[in-house]
Amino acid sequence: MGSAHYTPVSSLRLLDFRPASYTEVLMRLIGLAAVLAIGLFVAPLAAEAHSAQADVTQAAARALGLKVHVLSVSRADEFPGAFDAARKAHAEALVVLASSFFNAHRRQLVDLAAQNRLIAVYEHREFPDAGGLMSYGPNIVEMYRRAAYFVDKILKGASPADLPVEQPTRFELVINLKTAKALGLTIPQSVLVRADEIIQ
Repeated sequence: MGSAHYTPVSSLRLLDFRPASYTEVLMRLIGLAAVLAIGLFVAPLAAEAHSAQADVTQAAARALGLKVHVLSVSRADEFPGAFDAARKAHAEALVVLASSFFNAHRRQLVDLAAQNRLIAVYEHREFPDAGGLMSYGPNIVEMYRRAAYFVDKILKGASPADLPVEQPTRFELVINLKTAKALGLTIPQSVLVRADEIIQ
């Protein structure tokens, strides 16, 4: 396998920060006293990134006294079983790590979360747009703009190795209030004031 070349803009540079923020946002939303366990969706197709993210998320959850149940899904027909496992483990909330596979099946994930009445947080805003409760993650449009800037630099002769690695600087919290209402969930003001967009 040949070596891969990446543009300097990468959300993977946030592995020391972003998953813990997921947990923080979840806890503000549902209240620490109401939850003892969360389910963590990971995709084997994104094993390298998800392994690091899962480690950080589990460490953050343990610091809050929470149990984390890792739910590994590699095929769409495994989603129902994963949700069953989450319920059997008494998970009351879900964290879905970023994955093109999960994004491609976001409607199924969102529907199953609703059917199982589980609070779920995702990374990409496409999920609350599709009816998911909330998303928290880097602004993808801004990342593409920065990636285009670096591609232009490379095409003009710059060496990728000489370009600085940038972390995303803009993060978005999107909340779907319609979904919250369907779940019987009152979003705390401390969460609403952090939202970049609220879907009514």
